[in-house]
Amino acid sequence: MLVPQGLSRQRAFPMPEPVALAAEAAPRAPFVHLHAHSMYSLYDAIGDVGDLVARAKELGYDAVALTDHGGLYGAIEFYEAAKKAGIKPIIGVEAYIAPNKLTDKRSGIDNHVSHLTLLAETTEGYRNLLTLISVSFLEGFYYKPRMDKELLRARRQGIIALSGCAKGEIAKACQAHDLDKAETVIRQYQEIFGTENFFLELVYRPESPTQLQINEVLIELSKKTGAPVVATKNTHYLHEDDREAQDALVCIHDGKLLADTNRQSTAFADASLCGPDAMVEGFRDVPEAIENTRKIADRCNVELELGKNLLPQFVVPEGKTEMSYLRELCEQGLAERYPDPERQALARERQEFELATIERMGFAAYFLIVQDYIVWAKNNGVIVGPGRGSAAGSVVAYTLKITNLDPLRYGLLFERFLNPDRISMPDIDTDFDDVKRADVIRYVTEKYGAPRVAGIITFGTMAARAAVRDVGRVLGLPYADVDRVAKIVPPPVQGKHIPLKQSIVEAPELKQAYETDPRVKRLIDLAIKLEGTTRHASQHACGIVIAPRDLAEFAPLQKAQGGDCEQVIQ
Repeated sequence: MLVPQGLSRQRAFPMPEPVALAAEAAPRAPFVHLHAHSMYSLYDAIGDVGDLVARAKELGYDAVALTDHGGLYGAIEFYEAAKKAGIKPIIGVEAYIAPNKLTDKRSGIDNHVSHLTLLAETTEGYRNLLTLISVSFLEGFYYKPRMDKELLRARRQGIIALSGCAKGEIAKACQAHDLDKAETVIRQYQEIFGTENFFLELVYRPESPTQLQINEVLIELSKKTGAPVVATKNTHYLHEDDREAQDALVCIHDGKLLADTNRQSTAFADASLCGPDAMVEGFRDVPEAIENTRKIADRCNVELELGKNLLPQFVVPEGKTEMSYLRELCEQGLAERYPDPERQALARERQEFELATIERMGFAAYFLIVQDYIVWAKNNGVIVGPGRGSAAGSVVAYTLKITNLDPLRYGLLFERFLNPDRISMPDIDTDFDDVKRADVIRYVTEKYGAPRVAGIITFGTMAARAAVRDVGRVLGLPYADVDRVAKIVPPPVQGKHIPLKQSIVEAPELKQAYETDPRVKRLIDLAIKLEGTTRHASQHACGIVIAPRDLAEFAPLQKAQGGDCEQVIQ
């Protein structure tokens, strides 16, 4: 089993070829690209989930797993990309386990956090991962999102656990020559997950004497405890020649220079995604480790239902349905918006057509929810815009006072807004004033319940010029030289960035510098590899999610870092 640390694990077919299951994650925004990195380890890996899936398929794997550090940022995009490529997606997380209770946040306790790899075997296991991650962020966060063994025991169903890399609790005990503790922890996890659901990771790192020693001890502990072994490999990037770029990424995050010898680095080891043959050869003396990688991959069968509209229920007066109440509100608004009898007759005919379409498409609750918070805002001193976009073509939106533009007067078409031949959620663009926008969000949160309302996480990525400047800094190049190169990188065209790989061909000045100056060539080559990499995570300026049930049932949550919401959805 391969453990792309910061990337993913995968596995191959047929036996006895290995599977690579992934041990850590890579970033994005949505990375889900390699994005599968948690925002607390965004600088561990480079790549894109699409590239990951393509590379795994090229190497001959028929299953691939992606495990974020502490989160599931890349899970959905990864799932979709793997399904599209005909590869089985395995969803997991490289969890942080607190030494005691997850609520224990004493100074220095963060130094004792250990790693544990959790893989969703079933759809129930995936839902349990959502809860585990949400709790780790909302209740257990202390430098990192942390779980504890009590929480794992409560949410163990449908999950396969692996002992983790060298930072796992068992591996650390092995390094300390405390075999009694290692055995105790193994038996604890066997009791929590079941003996058939807990595996000891043998990490493929032939250049590391420490890791080889850990593997030897784990093999002996496997014989003693009955915990099966499984083969993994830490992977931070896809190709061996990406090593320096990944090292530069770590330097960018840590504010170090590549030339600095006193810093964290993985450049001494090959952390690329290797092929099945290398894994089989690496564990030729422990064939059961490769076999178990295959078995785990075969056991993991999560099926996600995506693309389904999940609308919150709108509470209507007793004796009414959502549709009947919507019609009632529209009739009230129709008389007010169109006092002239002739205009009102025309508007009613159009409104009936729209209502029939809304009913057929099942969007009555959507219009009730939107009109409710917009009307509340207007009645409570919040400045609300007149409405923008295709929603202005709806008489229903106009009579509900969602918009303030008469579509009949301006000949606007309802079909541009809602078309039964193209099923999609309605999109109503509304502006609230910056000062009191938080009041509207507070109203929505109180009405539907805090667990059902959240902001949306967003990811910023390295654009071409930013990548050049960041790489120049870690290379230790003079600022003036780097600035000169960054300025000859072509700017975005109509908001769309031009890839550096394209610019060095099409931009004459940049092309000349690239071809004639070795320093510029190295600078650009590294920047090309890092361009598009997730740089930071933040909260969407105004997007809010309202769910029919607790959001943790649908996606992992974490605390917001500023903004109007207390939590954001990953």
